[in-house]
Amino acid sequence: MNIKKALIIASHPDDDILGCGGIFSKFKGTIDFRVIFIAEGSTARQEKYDINCKEIKKQIKKRTQYAIKSLKYLGIYNYKFYNLPCGRLDQFPLIEINKIIENEIKFFQPDTVFTHSDCDSNKDHSKVYDSTIIATRPGSGVKNVVSYEVLSSTEWGFSKIFAPNLFFSLSKKDVNNKWKALKFYTSETQPPPHPRSKVGITSLSSYRGLQSGNQYAEAFKLIRGII
Repeated sequence: MNIKKALIIASHPDDDILGCGGIFSKFKGTIDFRVIFIAEGSTARQEKYDINCKEIKKQIKKRTQYAIKSLKYLGIYNYKFYNLPCGRLDQFPLIEINKIIENEIKFFQPDTVFTHSDCDSNKDHSKVYDSTIIATRPGSGVKNVVSYEVLSSTEWGFSKIFAPNLFFSLSKKDVNNKWKALKFYTSETQPPPHPRSKVGITSLSSYRGLQSGNQYAEAFKLIRGII
């Protein structure tokens, strides 16, 4: 495997854990990870967005704290929050998000970039995917571009099916670590049969394991590169 430095691009805090929590646990101390969050992840539930509203500031701060604790649990301390409005990335010119990602690539110089799938039902995810594809075009210095799946978004796209072609085997400990990291997001985890539950995390890991000849696995789609 030729991944040394990996930039994880997430639309919202928790997407990173849902998509890559298993490899965070598996490759802790082996791969140099940096995680960036484009949007803040909480205020889409508000009818109106006002960055100066105390309640909105409180929600963003709480979600940021969840993210930091979750990443810290997995041994990741390299991250950045851009806090664009959640659920409203379609209101931003694509070039603005492109520039964020391009600047991150120049700063961190990753060999591999992980981003959302183009199958996701969440439109913020789709916007981040589009920007990532532009920012990682040949000549950017990025060797590998990989998309990940996010429970309760990727599998709910329905019209497009996530078809992984890259799998990383996980241990039972890795799966448990992924779930424990997600549990820091107390406002986002749900009891089963919701996908963002322990049953959801374990079931998907088991299914991806069955697909790839492992007990557990995390699945990705290699868009460009050789890993």
